[in-house]
Amino acid sequence: MNASPRIPHRLHRVFARAMAAVAFAGIGSVASFAPLAHADALDTIQKSGVVRIGVFEDYPPFGSIGPDMKPQGYDIDVANLIGKTLNAKVELVQVTGDNRMAYLADHKTDMLLSVGQTPEREKVIDFSRPYAPYYLAVFGPKSLPVKNANDLAGKTIAVARGTLEDLSISKVAPASATVKRFDDPNGAISAFLSGQAQLLVVGNDVGATIMARHPANDPEQKFSLFSSPDHVGLNKNEPRLKAKIDDAIAAAKKDGTMNAISQKWLRAPLPADL
Repeated sequence: MNASPRIPHRLHRVFARAMAAVAFAGIGSVASFAPLAHADALDTIQKSGVVRIGVFEDYPPFGSIGPDMKPQGYDIDVANLIGKTLNAKVELVQVTGDNRMAYLADHKTDMLLSVGQTPEREKVIDFSRPYAPYYLAVFGPKSLPVKNANDLAGKTIAVARGTLEDLSISKVAPASATVKRFDDPNGAISAFLSGQAQLLVVGNDVGATIMARHPANDPEQKFSLFSSPDHVGLNKNEPRLKAKIDDAIAAAKKDGTMNAISQKWLRAPLPADL
């Protein structure tokens, strides 16, 4: 069996979204990073011919370092799409979950990708329209007929204990389903890949990685659970830049470009309601 994929940023992301989902979320000291007065961001980008976009590089399939040692992934393709729309060279800025809000507030980046929208964040930054789906989903082999929660009856489901995945599947699983809980996501993934569990609950990002790396298991997405799509995060009071990004996303959805990016990296079509 191949080693199960480890996705360092995913744990930070799921924890943050879980906290938001249960209504006691917070983003710590981010409120202290209130943007200072500055020149209009769109004018600055157009004058310099460069747009700086904050991305994760340890978060496949949204962002990672490829075999050629260059960044690749869903967010990299979206960054290039935004750069083309702004007629600017894209400068990718590697960020972490801890520093990215400060990088944005300090204008080390012009925008951030893979930002979940929460009431707390809305106080300090603005958001584009959603450009990528992020949700928890049930995954399993194509040979196993599962289309909804009722079909989980009598099935074994692997999940990381105490996570949003655990909470979400526990709410909908029939009494006859067996939810096998593991100490961490990699334990749940290993149990699924080795056949100890018939199904697995993870984020669509992890699911896409599993589908790409373990074709012998013939996994597919069965149905989705909790959803929190990705947005471009921007400093407040940048309506012209926000409008340009919203227009770029809308155009990419309309002409099929965004769907092609989703199919390429997430191995699933862009949801119609995104």
